[in-house]
Amino acid sequence: MKNNTYYEGQVIWAQIDANRHLRHSAYADFCAQARSNMLNKMGLSLNEFAKRKIGPILFREELIYLREVTLDERISVKIEMTKFNKKNARFSFRHEVYKEDGVKAAVVNVDGAWLDLEQRKLVNIPEEWHHMLEKLPLAEDYVEVI
Repeated sequence: MKNNTYYEGQVIWAQIDANRHLRHSAYADFCAQARSNMLNKMGLSLNEFAKRKIGPILFREELIYLREVTLDERISVKIEMTKFNKKNARFSFRHEVYKEDGVKAAVVNVDGAWLDLEQRKLVNIPEEWHHMLEKLPLAEDYVEVI
């Protein structure tokens, strides 16, 4: 089985809502950190993006709650790419958030692309980065648009 876990950590007080469970925006924070960790592991650090004046942006973020996550629990976030468009480098990822006991707590789906930070327009990634993206874990239902 492939190792596609890119974040592990403890749920802290600041991430809890009034109902004493993980607040909705904390899921997005965990998944964003997992994506950053994943890209960094592939050789694409945020510093590398900054040099090229490119930044990742999201168009859609969908959160599906499955189980409650509470204070002090340890969680892990797994990521798989579900879609990639080679012409314009738009991407989709599925994140699965797991509780320490292995129970899946949530699924977070995102769709995004790359933004030229100076022109404020969508841009493809540099050609020399494509081989790095080939290292990303792919979902069983992965679709590639050519």
